[in-house]
Amino acid sequence: MTSAATPAASASPRSAAAPSPALPEWDLSDLYPGMASPEVAADLKEAESACAAFAETWRGKLGEIAAAADAGPRLAEAVRQYEAIEELLGRLISYAGLVYAGDNSDPARAKFYGDVQERVTNASSHLLFFELEMNRLDDALVDAALADPALARWWPWFTDIRKERPYQLDDRLEQLFLEKSVTGRTAWNRLFNETVSTLRFKVEGRELTLEPTLNLLLEPAEPARKAAAEALATTFREHLRTFTLITNVLAKDKEITDRWRGFKDVADSRHLANRVEREVVEALVSAVRDAYPRLSHRYYALKARWFGKDALDHWDRNAPLPKVEQRTYAWPEARSTVLDAYRGFSPKLAEIAQRFFDRRWIDAPVRPGKAPGAFSHPTVPSVHPYVLMNYQNKPRDVMTLAHELGHGVHQVLAAPNGPLMAPTPLTLAETASVFGEMLTFKAILAATPDRAQRKALIASKVEDMLNTVVRQIAFYSFERKVHEARIAGELTADEIGRFWLEVQGESLGPAIRLGPGYETFWTYIGHFVHAPFYVYAYAFGDCLVNSLYAVYERAPEGFAERYLGLLAAGGTKHHSELLAPFGLDAREPAFWQTGLTVIERMIGELEALEG
Repeated sequence: MTSAATPAASASPRSAAAPSPALPEWDLSDLYPGMASPEVAADLKEAESACAAFAETWRGKLGEIAAAADAGPRLAEAVRQYEAIEELLGRLISYAGLVYAGDNSDPARAKFYGDVQERVTNASSHLLFFELEMNRLDDALVDAALADPALARWWPWFTDIRKERPYQLDDRLEQLFLEKSVTGRTAWNRLFNETVSTLRFKVEGRELTLEPTLNLLLEPAEPARKAAAEALATTFREHLRTFTLITNVLAKDKEITDRWRGFKDVADSRHLANRVEREVVEALVSAVRDAYPRLSHRYYALKARWFGKDALDHWDRNAPLPKVEQRTYAWPEARSTVLDAYRGFSPKLAEIAQRFFDRRWIDAPVRPGKAPGAFSHPTVPSVHPYVLMNYQNKPRDVMTLAHELGHGVHQVLAAPNGPLMAPTPLTLAETASVFGEMLTFKAILAATPDRAQRKALIASKVEDMLNTVVRQIAFYSFERKVHEARIAGELTADEIGRFWLEVQGESLGPAIRLGPGYETFWTYIGHFVHAPFYVYAYAFGDCLVNSLYAVYERAPEGFAERYLGLLAAGGTKHHSELLAPFGLDAREPAFWQTGLTVIERMIGELEALEG
């Protein structure tokens, strides 16, 4: 699902929600023993020589090979070698990225990450010709070669790269784009990471990093929430110039790339990468925006009544319900809660998730310098994924654990497809994560007879779904405003802040009061920097899972097997093929309405419990 070079691309849309004892830290030795290990040095050297040798063997010869009688086996050998090199490069950059994510503020880790990234980029420049040359082959020759069993297993990969053909440039330009990325987009991404990791927020006499400060927005006491919100705004304002510059540079960088490649819309490159049609995304966005009054506006008005207010301040948006005892989950309970929920659906799902705990594939503690939020990084098929989160004992942290383990299980199941076909488009990559959350929520709710606690659980789930659907579509609308406006010239911090308030006001509704300082809250959201327009994938995944879960509840017989088959397909099938066995079609407007209706019904349950 994620690129090996961007381990944060699977990040949860929720921030991680008081530390738990004995939280696990990951063991990265399955990749390499350490930054200074001879294995890293040897693999870097091997990667460089293998890339150069690959180019020497195959560059300029694919056309002749494709026309030969034995084209199938010979092209299959080329793809096998290419896949093996991609595996090696992915292993190196995955390790460097995970080491860096463990502490963005450590100069030694930052240098290691930068050095590995530079060498991998230089080495991979020798491989650029391969897909470009493949895409210049006559379609009839390629189709004939794919009829050979030796090459046929890579048919989905060939189909995917052919979709890239209209947007490819000549070999020298592609090489320039790749090599300049080290001092371009990649460098600005790193500046963002290191800036965020060093931010400190002064809250009631304490100096906190980002994650614990965001966590205070989930506190029962309003003074603590307000103090955290004000501290966030104060620090964001102090660094607004840097974040504004990063945003302007990256938006312009993307505009240049899109213009050279011939993309017509600011988000078209993301749609292509996601293997989803623009019309499908537009239908999703339209359905969610039309539903704002029935979803977020309606829920936050209800929540304001619970708090005895005419409107909630922005620091109240995710506050726990008043007069309800707040549950905490020590790590062992969180682990058993998620594994039991997974096991109740599928023993195989639980068995794979269990490995993450038993084999130290999870890094859970909050640490200074550690990457904020949460992600599951697939690394490479020959190893396994790693999960990063910032666990702080809150119910939302349990949902984050369920979410990231869903990603991890998905990545494990898809791995046999190999480095070229295991990665899943982002729109489908959120399926297992959101489904894992739903399984966990349903299991906790079934074990909770107390009316007040059930109300709190349902409210929390509704808020998570609003954060996943409404908030992410608002994020997408914000990104569109920024990228479209940037075409005409640089944006000021005030302009970006105004865009932010416009989309937040529209999506959250009149029951949320966006006070002074909130106009800066766009600054820390890494998705805008690392993966422009990624965010709609969360809404896609949530609505998809709501529809899938409705199918499961109606006809559970055989569902788990079909679901595991969907996950195991990785990137080998289009979303229409994967959803067909469940009788679902994302191209139908009714599909999105079904997913949104699930949220509406849950808000209706809360209104009934209010009486």
